[in-house]
Amino acid sequence: MWEELFQKVKTRLDIEDTSEGKAKKISIPSDLLFKCPRCQQVALMEEFTAGGKVCKSCGYHARLSARERLELTVDNETFKEYDTLMKSRNPIDFPGYEEKVKELQKKTGLSDAVVTGECEIMGEQCVVAVMDSRFMMASMGSVVGEKITRAFERATEKRLPVVIFTSSGGARMQEGILSLMQMAKTSGACARHSDAGLLYITVLTDPTTGGVTASFAMLGDIIIAEPKVLVGFAGRRVIEGTIKQRLPDDFQSAEFLMEHGFVDMIVERREMRRTLADLIRLHGAGKAGGFDE
Repeated sequence: MWEELFQKVKTRLDIEDTSEGKAKKISIPSDLLFKCPRCQQVALMEEFTAGGKVCKSCGYHARLSARERLELTVDNETFKEYDTLMKSRNPIDFPGYEEKVKELQKKTGLSDAVVTGECEIMGEQCVVAVMDSRFMMASMGSVVGEKITRAFERATEKRLPVVIFTSSGGARMQEGILSLMQMAKTSGACARHSDAGLLYITVLTDPTTGGVTASFAMLGDIIIAEPKVLVGFAGRRVIEGTIKQRLPDDFQSAEFLMEHGFVDMIVERREMRRTLADLIRLHGAGKAGGFDE
């Protein structure tokens, strides 16, 4: 399961053509068609994208970029982005790190692996953060940790709820111990927001793993997950090798976590926007600013 996180993305799809009585593979540019990795059904990319990148046949939820997630979730023209100029340095002189960051900045249009800002969701004001797995698997380095921390601090100051869409491969090894420090820093900012009586909702998306899972991703007052997403800390083989036991097939899935009390609800993508707005409204957090003491 974890090996799939780092597979090279195909630029073309191989489809079987049986029109002449025998099967043969034909290659089609992947930006025209989407082939579901779960049920193998093929759909026009335009229709697939218009449907929120959810397979109509089996309900598979494909990964979204940060901008796509914001477009589906927040009200038009209400998003005000925070810290747009913050960029990673190379604190431990890791070979090739700066070049890799610059390459991904150019490819994704992002400064780093998270986008933060203030917005409204169906009229309910909140601070939102969205992680983007296209940028070094949304690993958490100094910039990601600082942007998440500042988002919490601004929300605390303005008495606003926080909604974070998590997606990560863990701590960013290219920044060494500084990346691990972000776990404590973000958790501290989250705790101060909670101490102020403010609402924090996390939405676990595929995949949420490593240091992000071990810090702010699992600290929400309400923890939501998309269907069948991968959520965990260490990989299956590492755990099985340590405990010398075979793990359940659905181990580290959203459904497994909900069954064992780690997730509060599983929400399909088409219902996510309304669910978030309803939860913020229910807690009186989007307008009044927090809970009454």
